[in-house]
Amino acid sequence: MSERITHFRTLILGAGFGGLGMGAQLARNGDEDFVILERSGDIGGVWLDNNYPGAACDTEAHLYCYSFFPHLRVSRMYAGREELLGYMQRLADAYGLRAHLRLNREITEARWDGESGLWRFEVRGGERYTATYFVPAWGQLNQPSIPAFPGLETYRGASFHSARWNGAVELRGKRVASVGNAASAVQYVPEIAPDVAHLTVFQRSANWIMPRNQQVFTQEQLDAYEADPAAFEASRKHLHAFRENGFRRTQMGTDEQRQGVDIARAHLAAQVADPQLRAKLTPGYELGCKRILRSDDFYPALTRPNVTLETRAIKRFYAQGIVTADGEELPFDAVVFGTGFASQAFHGDLAVLGAAGANLSQAWAEGAAAYLGMAVPDFPNMFLIYGPNTNLNHNSIITMLEIQQRYIVEALRAGQEQGAALSVKPPAYASFNDKLQADMATSAFSSSCSSWYKNAAGKVINNWSGTADQYQAAVRWNADDYLWLRPEAAR
Repeated sequence: MSERITHFRTLILGAGFGGLGMGAQLARNGDEDFVILERSGDIGGVWLDNNYPGAACDTEAHLYCYSFFPHLRVSRMYAGREELLGYMQRLADAYGLRAHLRLNREITEARWDGESGLWRFEVRGGERYTATYFVPAWGQLNQPSIPAFPGLETYRGASFHSARWNGAVELRGKRVASVGNAASAVQYVPEIAPDVAHLTVFQRSANWIMPRNQQVFTQEQLDAYEADPAAFEASRKHLHAFRENGFRRTQMGTDEQRQGVDIARAHLAAQVADPQLRAKLTPGYELGCKRILRSDDFYPALTRPNVTLETRAIKRFYAQGIVTADGEELPFDAVVFGTGFASQAFHGDLAVLGAAGANLSQAWAEGAAAYLGMAVPDFPNMFLIYGPNTNLNHNSIITMLEIQQRYIVEALRAGQEQGAALSVKPPAYASFNDKLQADMATSAFSSSCSSWYKNAAGKVINNWSGTADQYQAAVRWNADDYLWLRPEAAR
């Protein structure tokens, strides 16, 4: 009896914004021969994982949605987690994606078979799939990272990462430590601070924080957007242009960067009166070197009498809590790790094996890279969503995802018409990445701070070097960028 293998033209890995959007784009183009494999028990990706108090998007909601499926009735400009999950549920329903979803399916190996011209997939639990095209949409912030603090295993209190929030742990009236003070912490710290007995926020380095200026839409505004989607689109275009102009803030030595610093400093001064606390919260690195944050309530939370900003380094953990670098023992009932993600391990533990013995882990040993952030030599018919160097610090990542999805639809159509696999040419790959890294020379992303944008060698791995409009201009389908491979069995 032969082993059962399920085949689809396209296999999409991940049911977050990227994977769902890719499925919707295929469906919009009349292609229903695809499957979306998701290792979790529901759709949502990073928004499913991050269920901490106050979880919300720091990009305007009118931009944080697909142009072909506007989020017309989003209640506020910076949408919370529940509204974003609801949007994705409606997206799945609108494009019939549920019939294509396979939840609780974790791919453990993806292997290119040159003889048949197919990708072959092993799934935890024993299922097997094949597909002509492989579209990983695994994201950049999906693997929580907790530093290997000495003695952590001896700590007897409750502890968890912010992206694995443990709602069963009662924080009310407890002594709590937040190890980390960046994008997640600036959201959950103000939420838990009023309830805990005392909160200590451990800060390794300060962040540049801009005002958020939340806008809650009235019922009349929402009705108007729904009655006239063109009004919503006008808002979207205005915000896109506004955010594109903000790119100059991430360029070293520009007037716009200096203006951004002035705005952030004024925001800090307006909310923190204590000069010593202000000094601790003032970054000593280029604006844009790390992620620029937006919050109106983080600084006020730090001024509460039951909150302490701790800038001493963590030496080790002990049974009751944390020992600081100078030896002081600080007892805690619970520790929340807002320590970010393994942002550069795009494929995690997944073994991705390409043509001629190529191994993606080996190909990326010195840093992940891809042509247009999507294609890697020797990995035919594999196109990444939100791959290396496609992250932004100034505009909506959904814009980038949609650009990539449209390109992939074109690539798949060309491959089907030619009856051949597509493998990006090494010269095209090298030329693109050489220029990208050269363009980083003027970017704050490459300046002297440690950030999740860069690898240990200081190479910017995650971020795009220009604006979203410049990325759109660069992403133009060109068949000459690819080798066209016929299946070995057909030669």
